[in-house]
Amino acid sequence: MKTHYYLGWFNNLFPENLGRVLQEDITDRKSLAMIRSNPSIYEDDGAIERSWLDQAGIIFDEYHLINYRLQKEDAQTIIQNASVIFLLGGNTLKQNVFLMEYELSDSIKKSSAVVMGASAGAINMSAKWLCSKNFGYKVEMSSVYDGIGLDNFSVLSHFDLENNFALVQSELSLLSEEINIYASNKDCAVRVKGDKIDVFGNVFLISHSKIQKLDETL
Repeated sequence: MKTHYYLGWFNNLFPENLGRVLQEDITDRKSLAMIRSNPSIYEDDGAIERSWLDQAGIIFDEYHLINYRLQKEDAQTIIQNASVIFLLGGNTLKQNVFLMEYELSDSIKKSSAVVMGASAGAINMSAKWLCSKNFGYKVEMSSVYDGIGLDNFSVLSHFDLENNFALVQSELSLLSEEINIYASNKDCAVRVKGDKIDVFGNVFLISHSKIQKLDETL
């Protein structure tokens, strides 16, 4: 049963109940593959995201950081052998380009690993996402990008949603007519396990231009 976690951002640690569910889902802990969001900056090693797992007691035998230092074939092999794949937060656009350049999306979709993404990583895990200057991207024109497509919905993650409901609803109205959108900010998660979708924290569903808060199920 495939398991995917779409995370917001956690300023401290995973809350206890989310950490507990992750511990239950992540039983194979041989190898963690972390995919950088800005793969040309080698100093950024995903220490923050890794610390969330460490504090939850989820420790791996091997840790691999995937960036431009690796050859494409080596990156794909690491993905294929990973117990958990973690798409790190940061620059959504650069990570999206890297996933295409290194042809990692198919490897991730075929993997039986637990797949996690934080912020930018969660956005790129989804089927489609809106790139707009109103969401902080340095672009003139809004456009819809294809993500990996692990699940058939869109994600807006780690955005100041609570103070921008009208903006978010307006920006995502057209896309929400085509596909459901899960929007969240900090300390939130959407878990897809098989056919079941669970939410943790303040997560909102935008569908057919309407926005509603979802009940927590994790």
